[in-house]
Order: sequence, then C-alpha cells, then structure tokens
Amino acid sequence: MFQDTVKNFKINFNALNQRNTFSSGDMMTGHISFDLTKKMKISSITMTLTGKANVHWSTGGGKNRRHYSAKLDFFDLKSVIVQQNSATGGAAIFKAGTHVYPFTCQVPQGNFPSSFHGVYGHITYNLTVAVHRPWHMSKDFVTECNFVNRINTNQPELHAPLSGSNSMTVCCIWCTSGPIEMTASIEKKGFMPGETVKIICEFINGSSRTATPKVSLQQKQVFYTHNQNHRRMYVKKLMSSTGQLVSERISDRRTVIELTIPSSASLTISNCSIIDVEYLIEVSFSVRGSPDLDVLFPIIMCDTPVDAHPPSYL
Repeated sequence: MFQDTVKNFKINFNALNQRNTFSSGDMMTGHISFDLTKKMKISSITMTLTGKANVHWSTGGGKNRRHYSAKLDFFDLKSVIVQQNSATGGAAIFKAGTHVYPFTCQVPQGNFPSSFHGVYGHITYNLTVAVHRPWHMSKDFVTECNFVNRINTNQPELHAPLSGSNSMTVCCIWCTSGPIEMTASIEKKGFMPGETVKIICEFINGSSRTATPKVSLQQKQVFYTHNQNHRRMYVKKLMSSTGQLVSERISDRRTVIELTIPSSASLTISNCSIIDVEYLIEVSFSVRGSPDLDVLFPIIMCDTPVDAHPPSYL
C-alpha cells in the first residue's frame, strides 16, 4: 500500500515575509520531502499551482429547492519536479530512506483576488504535488497558499479622514425632548488586520434618558452567480465595543472608542466577479425606547500600512 511505503510527505515553502504570503509575480521556492520504508518505482513527481473561486448556495426546500453556483479559474500551471525514467523508458527505482527535492514556481502576473473562505464560497490557491507510479493512479498531496492582492495604498482616499453625523428628537405623548446628536470620525479609510481604530465621538443628549454609544466592525460577504444574475449576502459582526454612558441633558460630550480589528480578518475583495468582501464600521448612539442614531464608515482592509495623514502634493 502506498501509505505504508511513503511516510512524512511534506511540502515546505521558503517564506517571503513574516506572514508567509505570496502575491502576483512572486517567485515561490521550497522543497518536498518524504520517507520510503522500502524501494518503490516512481515514473515522475509533478507540481500544479492553481487559483480558483467557487460559490454555492441554495434556497427553498423540497421540490422548490434551488441551487446556485459559479466557478472561476484564474490559472493552472503545471511543472515537473522529478523525472526519473530509466534508459529503457521505464520508471526508476527509488531506494528506501529520505528523499528531498527542491522546486521553483513563479506566480503569474495578474489582478487576482486575495485568498478567502466565506459562508457560501471561497477563493483558494493550491499547490498540488502528485507522485506518479506505473499502473497506478497518481497520489496527490495538496497544500493551500495564502495569496494576497496588493492594494495600492498610495490612493488619497485611503489616507483621508472620514466623518459623519446624525440627529433626532425623542417624542412622547406630552412633550418633545431636546436634540440628540452624534458626530463621529475616524482618522483614515485604509486599515490592516490587527490594527486598532480610534473612533472620535461627540454627543449631545438633550433627552431625559441616558444614552449608550457603541461601535462595531462588520464584514459583508456577497456571492454572485455568473453575470451577477443572482446573489446571496451574509453580514458578520467581527468586533464590537461600548463606550461610557452619556447622561441625560448633556450638551457636549466627547469620547474616544477604540476597536481592534482581528488579525485574522480577510482583506477587502473587490476584483472578483463572483465574490465581494467589504467592511463597515458602525457607530451607534442608543437611547432607551428610541431608534438608534447610526453613522456608517466603509473601510478598506489592506495588506500594508496606510499613513493616517493625507499625502502632500507639490
């Protein structure tokens, strides 16, 4: 049996950075290694690098159940790591023991979306090493590569601060309260996973009730069929934080609420025709018995730092 003869098969990459990610045009290098408990005939060992996206969801039930799906192939590159044919054209005999072979592969140039695993679809980049033997099906070993689409962080919109405001009055049977107002701002639009966002809030609470400020980070996943004829959306709250209560009849209250983006957060995806990944920071001011005041900030999740100050132009 193959699994009794081949042990400890590993695919090892030489890391290009601390996060062990790859991007368009990068040269991937590494080696494969495995142990043979006894000699084995092997005709070749090949490598395939693929990038693809898949979505699937269903609606309804029983006879009314409908399925929606779409697939995209970005690239499919094949190469040979070991070609060990004997002089007679047959397979070579590999001796028992440890075998190590290097490999090199360049990621194609192109505007490919970052790796992503969502509720109804995923974007994956896989390196598959196949061991071919005479008169046997090939044995595949697959490892997933973490691909990052490098966003151009020199875009002025990523550096510019964002601000928004909202207001209302609370009414009851006998009277109308004073104004309830909220103004919120963040220092920029572009952030990295693991970064802390500072939300500066200014409140006016003219009502007779205390109010609670809250902030949350939401991830919106949108999945499409081809030509975007059908779509499915999923919104996930990644993080939330609550600020200090704002007392009644307060005319001016300023506070800073911090929200740390999970280091595992995926990057923004806007360059795939069947999957979008967007992020929103929601700032809300909640007065008991009344609708919340909301301010929404769309942000971009980048793979490199974004300076909080606008770039200078001469």
